[in-house]
Amino acid sequence: MAAKATENKKEKALVIVESPAKSKTIRKILGDDYQIEASYGHVRNLPTKDPTTENLGFDIKNHFQPKFEIIPGKQAVVKKLNDMAKKADKVYLASDPDREGEAIAWHVRQILKVPDDKICRIVFNEITPKAVKHSVENPRGIDMDMVQAQQTRQILDKLVGYKLSPVLWKQIGNRNLSAGRVQSVALRMICEREEEIEAFVPQEYWSIHANFEKDGKSFEAELSKIKGKAVEKTIKNSEEAQKIVDFLTNYPSDFEVSKVTKKSTKRKPTAPFITSTMQRAASSKLGFGVQKTMQVAQKLYEGIEIDGTPVGLITYMRTDSVRVSDDAQNMAKDYILANYGEKYYPAKPNIYVKGKQNVQDAHEAIRPSYPDRTPESIKKYLDNDQYKLYKLIWEKFMSSQMSPAEIANKTVEIAADDYTLKAGTSKVTFDGFLKVYNDADDDEKEADAKIPDLNEGDKVKCLKVDPKQHFTQPPPRYNEASLVKALEEYGIGRPSTYATIITVIQTRKYVEKKDKALHPTLLGRTVSKQLVAQFADIMDYKFTAGMETKLDQIAEKKAVWNDVLQDFYTPFIDEVNKALQTGERVKIESKIKCPNCGKPMVLRIGKNGSQFLGCSGYPDCKTMMSLNALSEQSGEEQTNESEISEEKCEKCGSDMIFKTGPYGKYMECTNENCKHRKPYRKSTGVKCPKCAEGTIVERKSKRGTVFYGCDKYPNCDFVLWNEPTGETCPECGSLLVKKVLKKGDVIACSNLKCNYKKEFEEKIENEN
Repeated sequence: MAAKATENKKEKALVIVESPAKSKTIRKILGDDYQIEASYGHVRNLPTKDPTTENLGFDIKNHFQPKFEIIPGKQAVVKKLNDMAKKADKVYLASDPDREGEAIAWHVRQILKVPDDKICRIVFNEITPKAVKHSVENPRGIDMDMVQAQQTRQILDKLVGYKLSPVLWKQIGNRNLSAGRVQSVALRMICEREEEIEAFVPQEYWSIHANFEKDGKSFEAELSKIKGKAVEKTIKNSEEAQKIVDFLTNYPSDFEVSKVTKKSTKRKPTAPFITSTMQRAASSKLGFGVQKTMQVAQKLYEGIEIDGTPVGLITYMRTDSVRVSDDAQNMAKDYILANYGEKYYPAKPNIYVKGKQNVQDAHEAIRPSYPDRTPESIKKYLDNDQYKLYKLIWEKFMSSQMSPAEIANKTVEIAADDYTLKAGTSKVTFDGFLKVYNDADDDEKEADAKIPDLNEGDKVKCLKVDPKQHFTQPPPRYNEASLVKALEEYGIGRPSTYATIITVIQTRKYVEKKDKALHPTLLGRTVSKQLVAQFADIMDYKFTAGMETKLDQIAEKKAVWNDVLQDFYTPFIDEVNKALQTGERVKIESKIKCPNCGKPMVLRIGKNGSQFLGCSGYPDCKTMMSLNALSEQSGEEQTNESEISEEKCEKCGSDMIFKTGPYGKYMECTNENCKHRKPYRKSTGVKCPKCAEGTIVERKSKRGTVFYGCDKYPNCDFVLWNEPTGETCPECGSLLVKKVLKKGDVIACSNLKCNYKKEFEEKIENEN
């Protein structure tokens, strides 16, 4: 009996995941027979200090063989995993279903001191009971081809970073600089777009619009043809435009409808999200940055507590596949039929195929794990960002499975001798998938009522003709979403890398974000210029995309990993050595002249990575300026800020002049024997109500928050959080302040106990 009891007793199986959040969700699914433990990401990495491998962590002379070591601080994790693995009857490696996840599983396997037959690999695209249990029932071995593809990327990136960065250190003179195989190409894109914008010369053109009337109903048409040829930015100046306006205005008879075209079209839904399209939609519709989108999606994937149980709400969010499983399609079908009706479900299920063949098709598109969990039904369990992103993913997926929308289009052409004017409109006759999700930023507009019911031969009366001046526009700067789109179109990077690329170039201060647009800094443009000039292949779009293809080929057993590395390394290291031997020190000049000696101001980088402008005449001239002195848009010269201030020096009574240093604008006494300095505070012109001596000025807290306080501080501690207007409250006599609100600016009383408020009316002074 004792032997039988021992035979029936089994140790719990061990499932190792990367994330503690993920482990909670899986523990609820698998139950008490399984122990779930997290590796907290990678447990091993290439060493940063290893003389035998030139501190690279891999031996270039020995076919790039890597030499991994346990990550500092992970020894306790490794010990715990080993202790648990030795006691378990089975160990399942359940890291994410991509190359990075496969590499994590392999590294965990390497540190576990248990027999091979005790360990297996499981993957699932969504953390649902069906998917997780199916993976446990169908384990596999570790895919070494995927591991080698990830390992090759890691070695490539380290090679480029460790070999290119010293070139920048030598030529630009700062060890805070870095280069990267993909990040530097992304930087080049942003810099080249900036060059296009700067080189752009606007071209003038005109459009002609006419207001017509028929049976008391007016509508607008635009000139579309002259002598049968399309008018598209061909009217170049006001003289040409005025001739056409005069002709149409003085046309001797009524205008005639020459053609009416009615056409019904179907607008099909688009595929469910992949990583890049989700990032772009979250940016345009929700205002999320790429990194924020991925962080929120990660939480939705790993699991959210719903009624005390962690539930994985979406499928894996790093994917470039648009495939949808049969189960998901069937669940979506049931929901659509039950909630919208048969006409909203297509005769055949919508199947999507991505044009590029390098998709990781083991994955699915990003979709809700449970389509019947509507955003509203679980809203109370989600924070605001989670709800917004889940709603976006749910609506996008559900709409992708629905019927096309039907659009009625109508075009009316009106003839006047050689001129043809056109009015067009469209109307949604059946909303189809638009009932759930619209890819456009704005909803479809039903403007059909603006055009009366017209037929060929009808006469219409021209009420007014207006010319409108336009200028061609330069290409827009990239924002995070459009940069991701460009990287994807070029085949640069992969779903797991987009967020990191964009974060790194901003962290390195090569790029800064202003009003969501990505602007290259003076440093970023210099770095890009140096790299493009000396490393044509590394910085080439096609070359970088081709390297991504080779990594895919390694994963598909179509290429040998160390051969790929050797083919890359041989020409690359020759270029590096040449650049180190011949490259000269670069002085990064701005377009700003020193206000004291007139020499160009140059970019300087402090030991802590801070950037500022310093005079190129140093050490004879030690003038410094904040980078704010550069034009926000194009780096154009600004006016000399050494003008005299209205304030007098509080120490000696001499004039004070404005200057700009690394920390911004300040005032300095003109008396050589005094040289008293004080920070410049933008004055509101409003007298301090507390001390009646000082003036309220704009100030900043240590965290950069703007507030307003008396310039006699610390003798007077009066402060306001909003800008004073100079008026007093008619109800309590306190200062009125301007408050900037989403619904519009208002003037309100600064006394929190007073509720006085009025609309803000901005004063506009006419210039004569």
